[in-house]
Amino acid sequence: MAEREELPSDRPVKRQKLSGEEQAPAAAAVAPTAANDANSEVEREIRAGITAHVNPDAPGFAGVLKQRYVDFLVNEIVPDGRVIHLEDVLGAKKPEEQAAEVKEEEAAEKQAEKEPPKEEGKKEISPEDIAKLQATFGERVTNFAVSLYEKVLSNPQKKARDFDSILSEPFAEKEDRTAAHQLIREVFAGRLDSSTQNGNAIKVGATPPRNRNNNNRGKWGSNENGPKGKLGWDELGGEYLHFTLYKENKDTMEVIYFIASQLKLQQHKHLSFAGTKDRRGVTVQRVAAKRVRAHQLEPISRRLNNARIGGLKHEQHPLSLGDLAGNEFVITLRDCHFPGEEGKTCAERAELAKSIVGPALESFNTRGFINYYGLQRFGSFASSTDAVGVRILNGDLSGAVSLILSYSPDALAAAQDPNSTVMVSSDDKNRALAIHTWHSGGRAGPALDLLPKRFQAERSIIQHLGWEEKRTREQRRKSDWQGALQAVPRNLRMMYTHAYQSLVWNSVAATRWQRFGDKVVAGDLVLVHEHRDKEVNSEPAEPEIDADGEVVILPSGEDMAKGPATDAFERARALSADEAASGKYNVFDIVLPLPGFDVEYPANEIGQFYKDFMGDKERGGGLDPHDMRRRWKDISLSGGYRKMMARPVGGAAFEVKTYTNDEEDLVETDLQKLEKEGKATPRPPREAKTGGDEQMEGVQEEKVAVILKFQLGTSQYATMALRELMKGGATAYQPEYNAGR
Repeated sequence: MAEREELPSDRPVKRQKLSGEEQAPAAAAVAPTAANDANSEVEREIRAGITAHVNPDAPGFAGVLKQRYVDFLVNEIVPDGRVIHLEDVLGAKKPEEQAAEVKEEEAAEKQAEKEPPKEEGKKEISPEDIAKLQATFGERVTNFAVSLYEKVLSNPQKKARDFDSILSEPFAEKEDRTAAHQLIREVFAGRLDSSTQNGNAIKVGATPPRNRNNNNRGKWGSNENGPKGKLGWDELGGEYLHFTLYKENKDTMEVIYFIASQLKLQQHKHLSFAGTKDRRGVTVQRVAAKRVRAHQLEPISRRLNNARIGGLKHEQHPLSLGDLAGNEFVITLRDCHFPGEEGKTCAERAELAKSIVGPALESFNTRGFINYYGLQRFGSFASSTDAVGVRILNGDLSGAVSLILSYSPDALAAAQDPNSTVMVSSDDKNRALAIHTWHSGGRAGPALDLLPKRFQAERSIIQHLGWEEKRTREQRRKSDWQGALQAVPRNLRMMYTHAYQSLVWNSVAATRWQRFGDKVVAGDLVLVHEHRDKEVNSEPAEPEIDADGEVVILPSGEDMAKGPATDAFERARALSADEAASGKYNVFDIVLPLPGFDVEYPANEIGQFYKDFMGDKERGGGLDPHDMRRRWKDISLSGGYRKMMARPVGGAAFEVKTYTNDEEDLVETDLQKLEKEGKATPRPPREAKTGGDEQMEGVQEEKVAVILKFQLGTSQYATMALRELMKGGATAYQPEYNAGR
């Protein structure tokens, strides 16, 4: 999902009425067919609370979204405003050149680890050496180092920790630190060691002893005790190797897990990124790998399918979710149709397109769009992740597990029938077959063998429940449901309750717009830290206190309405009637809370709507917005704030093109640009797909495409921007795709 900045939710599930204790975990929770009317785009939007448009009177247009994955380009924007592009490709050289470079680097590292070349004898410290040391380190460190060198030579059997060490003054520049490390090794023939500490000071001490055969730990030159590589991680720039990940038609986590498996590292500990991106698209983002060297990624990059690595740079820090300013989108909408196009030629339709899209974009750039959570947040089947969240919040943990372990009968039928023509992805078919196997026999092993690894929630639950598979069926009915849910990685587990918050927020945002539009009214909420200069009383606001006497704070993470503030607390407050009428605030200042125990609710009728909506069992699950604490701490929702409105950063632009071949690329990807420049090895051309009868007979219809380019902030959905611009005319293409690296 390119436009969201949360971790991907688990495979969407469908709603199924359960009978409580009468069903064991092996009992099937099969969903209704995906072909029913409830799965239409409009119905799904209504169910997710997405009902209002900012400018409903503007003409929309129809077009096909993501007909080809190259029609959806997403490039991450880093916090300093730079748009990330693939500017080089690791492993783009010929295989023999790559092998030579890797071999040369490995040889250089091994040689560095073996220094000094001579173990015996004493190297005399010349006056020139003393002068260099004093110019670099000063007299204090120089005198200590010379004295330490004498002690090390006089006591060859002592361990490095038996000698004292000294810390230099900080070195501000990396080049100066590099020269300092080299000087220590050269002057003291490898008998003294140096390493960069926090604050860029250099620690000088004794090098561990070394055995000529390199067999014993603690001997001179041991790899375990010495710095990694020539000068250690710091001299490379840091222990985190940042790189640009370019991928086509693949999940972010799918590629990340493959890279981690090839490095034999745990993904959650060693690989980090700022946000997940869409599967069906071409996306570019930054990834950080802890304590990984460039040559380790070389062979992996050559094994990646439909993905590339480039832009390697060592840094001192990892990446965290939300460490980005947003995303830039280049979206190609194919086979577009417009009001009043009947009887016009393709060229005339293209001109009509410009006359409709141009004014629509002007309104879009100025008035923006309601900042809805997109349908990706809720899944793609008849029942969504918020349904799981409601059951969790209501304490129905067995029902939540059964919903997660549900599947579409269409997917199962396609998996069991090799001649099936139903358009279901191979991963979804394998998922359905795996869960059906688990429901049928209650044994974890066979089910896990079939279940694709990227379905982490399902895999975690089945693994947890599987330890009981030797127990009787009656005992399994009393399984540890909370334990099963706790086995799901926390970031995925929280997606269920966050999806419920998103449902509430969408419904509130639609109601707020329908009742008041872009008018600022008394009781609307604004973020305190954004408007200190507008407040009537310029004194710092007193902390908001909730019913339990706790300070109301905005939690960190993806629920934040914007990036972290400089203040320790980020709060929202309600506007007075005078402030609302002052003209100092506009609709883009208004925030709406996600339900939780640490948020303020609007001090007007919208605040009451939270109670009415959430308290309705059918619509909102029968919950109380002021009672979101739970004994299970992980599902206690503190809440957060989200801007009600959004608009593209710097404005959106568009281009209209005509085409006849559906397989024609209408925009260039980053990789295609590098291939054209000779900076990447050209791939074999993709095979053209067989068209319909008209294409087979050589008759090709001219079509109109609209290409949109715009930037959105974090956690803003491109699909929701398109919904406002096209008035719901975007038809999502339904592909059949296979999983892979």
